[in-house]
Amino acid sequence: MPLFIRYIGIDYSGAETADSSCNGIRVYMAEGSGEPSQVLATPPSVRKYWTRRGLAEWLREELDRDIPTIVGIDHAFSFPLAYFEKYRLSSDREGFLEDFHRHWPTDAPKTYVCFLRERPSDSGLKRTGERSWLRVTETWTPTAKSVFGFGVNGEVATSTHAGLPWLLFLRKNCKRPVHFWPFDGWEIPERKSVVAEVYPALWMRRFPRGDRDADEQAAYATAAWLQRADRSGTLSGFLNPSLTAEERGVANIEGWILGVS
Repeated sequence: MPLFIRYIGIDYSGAETADSSCNGIRVYMAEGSGEPSQVLATPPSVRKYWTRRGLAEWLREELDRDIPTIVGIDHAFSFPLAYFEKYRLSSDREGFLEDFHRHWPTDAPKTYVCFLRERPSDSGLKRTGERSWLRVTETWTPTAKSVFGFGVNGEVATSTHAGLPWLLFLRKNCKRPVHFWPFDGWEIPERKSVVAEVYPALWMRRFPRGDRDADEQAAYATAAWLQRADRSGTLSGFLNPSLTAEERGVANIEGWILGVS
């Protein structure tokens, strides 16, 4: 029996500000066994493309509905263990997000990630990491990039630094409890909606592209894979991958890319 009714795939972007209309943010959603379709920015009369703020507010509304939903978002949900050790941070999930937000308020108006990264006076320099640092899940994924690898081809650093404050927003503002996987546990409670980190490159070639551009295909493939894996009964295995006790302990802090096993 499927765990979810709805499947949402999000190709994310950290470009410009949280209120900028960004053509790199794409959303596809499938319900039941139906074909994933694109969800356009709301309200469409204001901006052509999604803003990060608008997307977070839309997600909050959707996750508050009594419909078991899994959302896959294309950016890292946490940092390597070395980061926690360097800054002597606890493994508390909300504490990490709040500490990050204090130093990287990338959800603030007129704020670019690069502003906080490049200006010596800004607090982002007090919470930085090394490009050589990788999470365990990234070492298992040959083409995955470091969350601190700014300016490299296929980077996730900018989108991650732009997206983390919005995970905190969802955690604090959703009225119905949401399961942030795997931080809230590897097992999913019945009828609970889930938000998980994904890496669309794992699946983009598995589904015909048609006339979709690369960002649309990434979001489509995420929704389609989540749907197919759940309805075939294999998703539960990906949600509880075969890890050693040590690997699982680290992943409880660093997070894990859904689909990597």
